Order: sequence, then C-alpha cells, then structure tokens
Amino acid sequence: MNLESLFRDFNPCKFIVHCSLFTFVTLLALRLDGFIDWPYWAIFTPLWIWKAIAILGATIGAIVWCRYPHYRLEGDSYTQFKAMLISLSLHLILLMFELLACDKLTSERHLWVLVFIPLIFGSVVSVGACVWAVKHDRSFELELFLAVNALQFVSLPLKLDKFVYWQWEVVFVPMWIVICLSLVSVLYNIIFCGIMMRTPEVSLQQKKAALNAAVGNICTVLPLLCFQVVICDKLDGELKFPYIVVFSPLLVSILSLIILSFSAKGGNMWWFGIRKSFSQFLLSAMPFLQEYGNISYHAETHSNAGQSVPLDASSSSTSNAAAAEQLHEFSKHDKKSKKAAKNDSMKPVVPFISIDLPD
Repeated sequence: MNLESLFRDFNPCKFIVHCSLFTFVTLLALRLDGFIDWPYWAIFTPLWIWKAIAILGATIGAIVWCRYPHYRLEGDSYTQFKAMLISLSLHLILLMFELLACDKLTSERHLWVLVFIPLIFGSVVSVGACVWAVKHDRSFELELFLAVNALQFVSLPLKLDKFVYWQWEVVFVPMWIVICLSLVSVLYNIIFCGIMMRTPEVSLQQKKAALNAAVGNICTVLPLLCFQVVICDKLDGELKFPYIVVFSPLLVSILSLIILSFSAKGGNMWWFGIRKSFSQFLLSAMPFLQEYGNISYHAETHSNAGQSVPLDASSSSTSNAAAAEQLHEFSKHDKKSKKAAKNDSMKPVVPFISIDLPD
C-alpha cells in the first residue's frame, strides 16, 4: 500500500462537499419516509457545516492576504485569491437559498419562486465565472453546475407553487438534457480509454489516468440517470418505494465522487491561508505522517514465510549491492590505470621525427 499518492492527490475541498451532500441526502430521505422526526434545520446541518468551513477558510485566507503583502508575489497568488473570492460568493448564494428553503419547509410563509431567486441569480453569475475560470485555467465544477441548471431552477419552483401542472418528466427536461450530454461524455471517455489501453507507446501512468476517468464517469453518471428516472415516477405517484430506496442511486453517485476526491488533485492554496498544497501542509503540521507516506509495503509468498516485506528494505539492500559493485569496478580500473602509467614511465622516449643536419 503506497500512501504517497494518497497524500499528494487528495482534494480536501471536494471531500468535504461530497461528504456533506451524502449526509444531507441520507437524512432528507429518512425524514421524508418518517423514520426520523427531526426539524429541517437539523436535517440541513451538514450543509451548514460545509458553508461554515468555506466562510471560515476564506476569512482566514483574506486576513493572511492583507497582513502579509509579500505573499502576493508567490507564483499565481492573485489568480488563486480571486478564485477563492468567486467561490466564496457562490457559497454565500447557496447559503441564502438553503436558509430560504429550510424556512419554507418549516413555516410555509412564502412561495418557492422567492426561494429559488438566489439560485437563478447564482446561475447568471456562474456563466461569467466559468468564462473567467477557462481563461485562467482553473477548475469550475460548482460554477458549471449552477450555469447549466439555470432553466431547471425556473421550472422547478413553478411546479412546486402549482403555476404549471406539467408532469415531473416535463419539469425535469433541462436535467434530462444535461444528463444526455453527460452520457456522451461517458461514451467518449470509454472510447478514449480503450484507445489508450491498446496503444503501446502510452505510458502506464497515462493508461491508469484514462481508466480512472472512465470508471469515475460511469459510476457517477449512470446512477444519476437511474435516480432521475425513479424520482420522476415517485413524484408522479407511479412508484410506492420509500424515499431511501429512491435516493439510493444518488447516494451511489455521491459516494463515487467521495472516492474520486482522493485522486482529484488541485485545490486553492489560499483557503485558510496555507499557501501550499494540502499534502505539504499536512506533512509539515504532522511530521510523523512522513514515515507512513514514504514507506510502501507489498505481500510476498515464500515457501517458508508469507509475511509482508517492506519495499524500502529490499530497495536499500539492492542499492547497497550496486554501490559495492561499482566501487569494486572503480578500484580495478584505478589499479589498471596506475600500472599502465608506471609501464609508460619506464619506456624510452623516441623522437617522432629525426632531422639530420649537415656538418
């Protein structure tokens, strides 16, 4: 087991977001089925924790930015800081929507159209954020999600407030379009992975990356498609399954995203003002993790012992043997060179050209 890649490629931001969504969806399904009778303010607790971590991280990052101006000259610090501010603004928009939605579910004091106004505004803002992210070569998963679902954020409150009486399959037409495009992306990743696997010139690391991308897209998009079909039938009254069963494909998709966060890489270095990758910050804060991050183990089966052998021990013994062999070769070559120099010094010196002068 090699933990070096785990520390290097882990993306804590995606891990926190997806874990919060997984917990929230589970609690919401249990609340809708009546297994728990918690208030909606408690059901939304995972989302509050997510937003609190984002606001706290951005606040600390802004304080470090203001107190230490010389940090702004490090690499692309300006771009990183602007990306953090854009992400913070979108998180505040989502927080406003969640507060209004929770209040609506609790008190029924206002229309769903008013609840979805922050999301509609966030979708418009996200279009510009996506353009900026592409221009500066930044990731934009949250911005893209809000931008492509702008029409969905319009049709959904109209159905909930009964301004329209469409079936839920029609209400979710914008989501169907997004899922169809995602299926095209999945098909492309599968074909690309097959080509990479059959190409001998491609390195093993590139083949592994292509395979991980294909498997990740399949495990994310296909369960999401199943959830979309089942939730429409459930809301139209055609299925009698409990909500925990209906939400199971969505939970599988989110769980796949949690697993993929361990190889997602990336992340903004200005969250909490750490100014370095999360792996470097974690190893510097807890040095004892370096012992586990630098050692790999594999299991070997021998006739007399079947224990796990540390790779570092075998590699060190191999390197020592190679060094001893190189030292022996060098000493032999040195002795030969000294012997040849001694023999050359004992030879008579004969001129290359002899010129006879007349008397």
